[in-house]
Amino acid sequence: CRVQLWDSEEPVPRAELLAGVAGKRGLLCLLSDRIDREVLDAAGPSLKVISTMSVGFDHLSLDEIKKRGIRVGYTPDVLTDATAELSVALLLATCRRLPEALEQVKSGGWTTWKPLWMCGYGLSDSTVGIIGLGRIGQAVARRLKPFGVKKFLYTGSHPKPENAAEFEAEFVPLAKLAEESDFVVVTCALTPATQGMCNKEFFGRMKKTAVFVNTSRGAVVNQDDLYDALAQGKIAAAGLDVTTPEPLPTEHPLLSLKNCVVLPHIGSATYATRNTMAVLAADNLLAGLRGEPMPHELVL
Repeated sequence: CRVQLWDSEEPVPRAELLAGVAGKRGLLCLLSDRIDREVLDAAGPSLKVISTMSVGFDHLSLDEIKKRGIRVGYTPDVLTDATAELSVALLLATCRRLPEALEQVKSGGWTTWKPLWMCGYGLSDSTVGIIGLGRIGQAVARRLKPFGVKKFLYTGSHPKPENAAEFEAEFVPLAKLAEESDFVVVTCALTPATQGMCNKEFFGRMKKTAVFVNTSRGAVVNQDDLYDALAQGKIAAAGLDVTTPEPLPTEHPLLSLKNCVVLPHIGSATYATRNTMAVLAADNLLAGLRGEPMPHELVL
């Protein structure tokens, strides 16, 4: 293959992408690249394969891509464990107030042992609600179970008894999950149905002592409503690995809250996982160019 490479950690500028994709047969992109009609028009009819180094594909205009008969490869499965580990780490950091406690050590706020100082919420004997019991949702539940979680609830487009059996998880409507969960973990895909799903009504149903964690996509959450819920004490805390936009501006109101932990979308950020994703993305692209079955093709 003849390869044209944007050799930088920063996303390719739009103008460079539009110029670079012209006349190409294949495109390997990241989730930071918006592949829409403008890009597809710039590429022209020669473009046959798009491979994204991500499990999410909300940055791809799938209707336009399907219309043109372009095949799409993506990288599911390989980042499941890393993202589940990060979800649990973020949950623990948020519910036990670790960033806040660390700041107290550094700023001199740690003076003596106090009975209720820096108290948070534990997983033992709790109810955990998982929004989206797919690969990552199951992997999160598998890791949380040994902490002594009493009950798992889940919601999604339909019940998944085969996924739920291992955790004896109960399928419930979104409203009931919000009302009964001590911890809510969002691991669903971003679709028109899930966009803005965690909103004022949702947070209003949650317990005041509940902790909310999102490692899926930022747009699943209405961030203004989340800010209000956190600032007014309607929920205890939130941990986010994904936001809208990304990166989140440093002056964003969520970053002013002590009870909100925000990470820079590092769910799959282990060396092993990112290397495996890169190889899979390349293998998908090469298979597509050869007209062979891809290791992981998105069925459009």
